[in-house]
Amino acid sequence: MTGNWNDYNDAEAQASFDLIPKGTIAPVRMTIRPGGFDDHSQGWTGGFATRNESTASVYLNCEFIVTEGPFARRKVWSLIGLFSPKGQEWANMGRSFIRGILNSARGISEKDTSQQAMSARRINGFADLDGVEFLAKIDVEKDSNSEDKNVIKFAITPDHKEYQPINRQGGYQQQPATAQQGAQPAYAQSQPAQQTQPQGQSNNPTRPQWAQ
Repeated sequence: MTGNWNDYNDAEAQASFDLIPKGTIAPVRMTIRPGGFDDHSQGWTGGFATRNESTASVYLNCEFIVTEGPFARRKVWSLIGLFSPKGQEWANMGRSFIRGILNSARGISEKDTSQQAMSARRINGFADLDGVEFLAKIDVEKDSNSEDKNVIKFAITPDHKEYQPINRQGGYQQQPATAQQGAQPAYAQSQPAQQTQPQGQSNNPTRPQWAQ
């Protein structure tokens, strides 16, 4: 290979990828591609939201990178709806997806209505979602040119039989399904244990962001 920037006959051919099979479950890291649109009345700050000037719809433009397995480092792009002038359905779907992401990332059962679980489903802003890692189900749908593309619109939560917690040091936390029954959820395990402090010192450890 000569590397001549005037002649590309000896350049390597572009790598081609088949679609990730529909229904594949894989750990992903989500990043938000900032669109610069804010609406303080809605709590949309930090420039994370994007507004389509043609349709007036508002959404999060998200990139998901598969972090492990046979499709590691592959990227999938999807939108999370925040507002549509056509009605509330798209925004409701977006809110449901974000709830699923938080449940998956923080190990919360859909059925858990404890105060601790409710706190874990709250965010301070979209910045809390930028970089979140969770277990996703990958789907296939048509793009604007009627060609197939991968999308992610569903997060696998602890209620799903194929759920595995994600080990932040890399990979899944391999736990038998039976061992998870009755165990503390991940968001509860992440809290530092109370320890006896010498007299005169504080015994109030810093709370994780989602618990504030």
